[in-house]
Amino acid sequence: MKESKEAIKTSIASLSAPSAIDAALSAVKVRWDELLGNLEIVTPDDSLNLLVNRWLRYQAIAGRLWGRTAYYQQSGAFGFRDQLQDSMVWLPVKPEETKKQIQLHARHQFKDGTVLHWWHPITETGLPTQMTDDLLWLPYLILQYIDETADYGILSASEPFYDDEKPVSLYEHSLAAFERVLSRLSERGLTLIGAGDWNDGLSAVGLDMKGESVWLTQFFYHILNRFYPLCTRHGQKDLADKYKTAAEALKKAFNEFAWDGEWYWGATKDSGEKIGSHENSEARIWLNTQTWAVLSDIAPLDMQEKAMKAVTEHLLKNYGALLIAPAYSKPDDHIGYLTRYAPGRRENGGTYTHAATWAIAAYAKLKQPLLAKKACDGINPILNGADPLRYLAEPYVTPGNIEGPDSPHYGMGGWTWYTGSAAWYQKNIVDWILGVRATVEGLKIDPCIPADWPGFTIKRFFRGTTYHIEVLNNGGQNVVIELDGQTLKSNIIPVQSGTEVHVKVYLKTN
Repeated sequence: MKESKEAIKTSIASLSAPSAIDAALSAVKVRWDELLGNLEIVTPDDSLNLLVNRWLRYQAIAGRLWGRTAYYQQSGAFGFRDQLQDSMVWLPVKPEETKKQIQLHARHQFKDGTVLHWWHPITETGLPTQMTDDLLWLPYLILQYIDETADYGILSASEPFYDDEKPVSLYEHSLAAFERVLSRLSERGLTLIGAGDWNDGLSAVGLDMKGESVWLTQFFYHILNRFYPLCTRHGQKDLADKYKTAAEALKKAFNEFAWDGEWYWGATKDSGEKIGSHENSEARIWLNTQTWAVLSDIAPLDMQEKAMKAVTEHLLKNYGALLIAPAYSKPDDHIGYLTRYAPGRRENGGTYTHAATWAIAAYAKLKQPLLAKKACDGINPILNGADPLRYLAEPYVTPGNIEGPDSPHYGMGGWTWYTGSAAWYQKNIVDWILGVRATVEGLKIDPCIPADWPGFTIKRFFRGTTYHIEVLNNGGQNVVIELDGQTLKSNIIPVQSGTEVHVKVYLKTN
């Protein structure tokens, strides 16, 4: 304790002079410049440039990953699903930090595949959970990390379980998660919702482990479908076949049962009653089951388009895509705390920004640039901040939510700083609107930009090389890439050696 107090005194003394304070502040600025400088964009949208080049990554790193606290939530805890998703912000700039986050979370998984919903460092105490999606974010982030780095060695990295000191590989940690979720399927073959899938507000829907989640079915399918080839790579062909078959069964059950007539329903209660369905008077349509029908590719293309058409008609409003509509007007003990929010607030009929960022990616994946940009602009804090008396929130950091049309405060931002939206917003702007995203084979170039943009430039660090990419919009969506004067045969730039590479991309009609 004495040494600690002496260290504090020394630190205070070192900053006692104004010149020392100025020097320390300059050092902090230099550090952030170095940290954020690996990814820079220049588009016709100055607000987008400012968000991507500075504020979104600053918010995710400083607020969510380092501080883990802000005005609306003071905890300091790690959330299993939360900081894993936040760590995606490191991938284009410092992917080794994503790997560290993955390993940290693996140490908070139980041998049976379940995890701590959250835990406090130092004491290492936390909350075991029946949330049914938490455990799947570990293999999801492993897949994202492999896309960025092609480092399959991460699968062999070893970490102990929370309840067993013996280290096992991250590959085995992933298998534990899969086996647990496979044990939680309904008689129809859909995943069970438990104490909530990604949507914590559905806290009472499936406590008896009978209620189903359409979104979790989509998410689990997506992960299994991408992971099973890694089992073959790992020398376990039988296991690869098992997971491939399981993924196909999830897809079959989804396409047989989940369509609601004009969109995909959301979930069933333990009683079997649907929610997020045209059969309901409130919360008739849910956002996540529409966007992930697209992002997971579990649905046929025509059904993906129908699902997103429903989003456009019912959920895409002035300030992003609403999570549900219409809002619940009274509490429902068999749904959960979501229904106890005032109508239009947070998950109950507001724009829940985390989910709203997925709408950006879904529209862009379907090559609908006007709708992708509208979904993007609706949650842009800089644009919303231009009307401060309505928006009220800070005009430079992403809010967790924006009040929906069922609220008397429609368009008001809330829960700023401490939200997992920042990392996803960053990722979906770069990966899907600008369309520069990592694959194992190289950088894929697949923009979905507004027709009136003449183009954009992006500096993207990728596997030791800085790529300077200039995209010229010639009025189409077909991608032609020129690298060192040679036209590439695909829209993937192979991994290059050297410190810097200059690439020209032309968007053409044919």
